[in-house]
Amino acid sequence: MLDLARLRALHAVHVHGSVAAAAATLGYTPSAISQQISKLERETRTTLLERRGRGIALTEDALHLVAAAGELLAIVERTETTLEERRGLPAGDLTIGAFATAARGLLPATLATLARQHPTLRARLSEVDPHLSVDLVAKGVLDLAVAHDWDIAPLPAPEGVEHAHIGDDLCDVLVPADHPLATRPAIVRADLAHEPWICQPPGSVCHDWLVRTLRADGHEPELRHQAAEYHTQLALVRAGLGIALIPRLGRGPLPDGVVALHLDPVPTRHVYALWRTGAARRPAITATVHALREAWATLSDRAPRP
Repeated sequence: MLDLARLRALHAVHVHGSVAAAAATLGYTPSAISQQISKLERETRTTLLERRGRGIALTEDALHLVAAAGELLAIVERTETTLEERRGLPAGDLTIGAFATAARGLLPATLATLARQHPTLRARLSEVDPHLSVDLVAKGVLDLAVAHDWDIAPLPAPEGVEHAHIGDDLCDVLVPADHPLATRPAIVRADLAHEPWICQPPGSVCHDWLVRTLRADGHEPELRHQAAEYHTQLALVRAGLGIALIPRLGRGPLPDGVVALHLDPVPTRHVYALWRTGAARRPAITATVHALREAWATLSDRAPRP
């Protein structure tokens, strides 16, 4: 008889593209995932993974098992949802994915609330790029994701995935304290036309928003430095190497030497929770969305700065 945990491991490797990424999502070590797949190979008497260059690829037999695993995991999810709904209490395992600043600024309070109010619910968090989270929910790798979008880059909503609005995250322009704009009460986009920018790498939602917005105003942005972590961007701003547009969620106190400016209109990203339609009745989903909104309401920096 095929072992469901081993099928889940193989399914995760297929979805994430590597043993290491699958391990990070499932909360195991890469060695543990490799052992699960090795046991599955012995059980099925077939080769499931092949070396290709520096990476791996799934064999045809493995892809057949992945398809079957997807169906079995969907059945398990429906069964667990029905049982949990009958009990009326959040329980069991819940895998949550969240983008970096939500994982830092929103999820600690959310997870603490869930642990305190629902001790039989085992929530597990993974940091996930918002570009990937919707697909991971649709494929059943994540039970719930916290993702964001911008007005000019709406979050995709494939069939079978539902979402709820959690809140709107406002953004500020951060400049060095000795910058000519630092004493202004508010600025407009035209004031930023010739400034050197510090931003996230291409392909990120924030990078795409910045480039598309400034180009729409007729200005080609000078992207001087690129860093994925907002704390690194803050350090570069503090050193006087450029300006940055950074959301408030998870940002923390600004370091000395950095000033936040109000940009009119205020750039805003919208934060959502997403889950599969088949799990919509699950009490764990309802409880988590409620906890997310509760945590959001406690944040002290939601209002625009004067």
